[in-house]
Amino acid sequence: MSMVIERTTTGGRDLIQHSSWLQIKEACVALQGFQASDGSIAAAKNHSRARNALTALIEGIADLIPHFPHDEDYLQAVVADCRAWEAAGFGIPDFYESLSLFHPERTRVDGTPHLVVFPMYTQNGSTNRFFEAVLCETIWPDFVAGLESGSYSNALFVPLRFLDYTPGYDTNSAVLFPESVAVTPRVPAGSPEGTPAALPAFTWGGIFADREAARFRSVVRHAVEITKLDLPSDAQALLDDHTLSEKTFVMWDLIHDRTHMRGDLPFDPFMIKQRMPFYLYGLEELRCDLTAFREAVSLLRAKKTDPVTRQHAHLVLYAVVFDRIFRFPLTGTRVRNYDSVAGQLLFAWLHQHRVLHWTDTQLTIDWDAMPDVVVALSDRINELYWRSIDRPKIVHWLAAHELISEVLPPHPASHFLSGTIPLEGTPAEITDHVHDDEFPLSMFYEALGKKLGPTIAATAGITGPVAQA
Repeated sequence: MSMVIERTTTGGRDLIQHSSWLQIKEACVALQGFQASDGSIAAAKNHSRARNALTALIEGIADLIPHFPHDEDYLQAVVADCRAWEAAGFGIPDFYESLSLFHPERTRVDGTPHLVVFPMYTQNGSTNRFFEAVLCETIWPDFVAGLESGSYSNALFVPLRFLDYTPGYDTNSAVLFPESVAVTPRVPAGSPEGTPAALPAFTWGGIFADREAARFRSVVRHAVEITKLDLPSDAQALLDDHTLSEKTFVMWDLIHDRTHMRGDLPFDPFMIKQRMPFYLYGLEELRCDLTAFREAVSLLRAKKTDPVTRQHAHLVLYAVVFDRIFRFPLTGTRVRNYDSVAGQLLFAWLHQHRVLHWTDTQLTIDWDAMPDVVVALSDRINELYWRSIDRPKIVHWLAAHELISEVLPPHPASHFLSGTIPLEGTPAEITDHVHDDEFPLSMFYEALGKKLGPTIAATAGITGPVAQA
């Protein structure tokens, strides 16, 4: 349940130029200069300067606590964890207590500000557990609140908007996950004797919808120009209006995020840290995206859907397809790029079902036919998952490869094609034999990448215009 919040300011935007926030940023950057990748500061010669930076960090946080009454306990615990880290000689930091008290999922009210300070890595950015600070606010439109309180419950989902941040987030990272924070497993106080040490329960996951929307608009605008794709007026509005795009991504992410734990799952591959062929992760991400797509189609076709939800449901269709066929295939390297495979698969499926056409160097899409064809791909993936519980793991892996190969040709050097995959080997040995670029880019994407690649690269660190929010 979201709590009622009484703000002492108009929100976190008041604090972007606040001297204490600037002090926090400066202190974090200073500490980063001393920290090893695990977050510790081993060299005693750096301890004096680190102590000064940590004092400045603590003072900055303490001064801003009154601006975040809903996060007071957590911020007080951050200060205590900082002091404990110093007292322990700047070893590997342990922010178990403060992480346990941070609950942004309990304050899902539009515009709710948060000050996030932890030693942590930033996904898609760095694996270094450095001190980072983020000033952000919750995005929680009324229509999303209605969806979440109805058929699309997702108590862990926290959509966010960047206001300001330290350098760790000047990257492609658009998530804030508690799993990234430096903590040491422990037995909670009051637990029965014999209780094993464990990490704190993770009860939330943050996604920066403003970054997702901003890079989507930048990349897709250029892709539309390159491919000469003629857009419907509402699709054009999605590219022109940041706020509209931002809210659309919140709706997409709400349904996508909850789907990872729903459906006929092979055995929830993201929760069990096991090695597996990278293309399986691509199918899982695509399954969740296409579930968001098909749910948007259902909302569009339902007579009782309210006008605002109906508008954003229609926009979700464009957002899923455009992001998947333009940005995802060309983002990142060709080494086990599972998101790229998912985007390539959707593009090729649409093309082979004659919904997408590349004729006379112009891209066209049959907008009326698109929804049912995309849902058909969703059906194929869902059937693969449904059959999985009757299959050995390796058979499921092979079946998934076969599904993709029906649409995307594997690399000519693929061990699947040559029959040299060690089917009697361990899962790790089989995974080692999957080609780094098992499903290479098509000629279309090779050509598109030369023109669109620089635009995609330039979106690192992009955020939306706060003034429009």
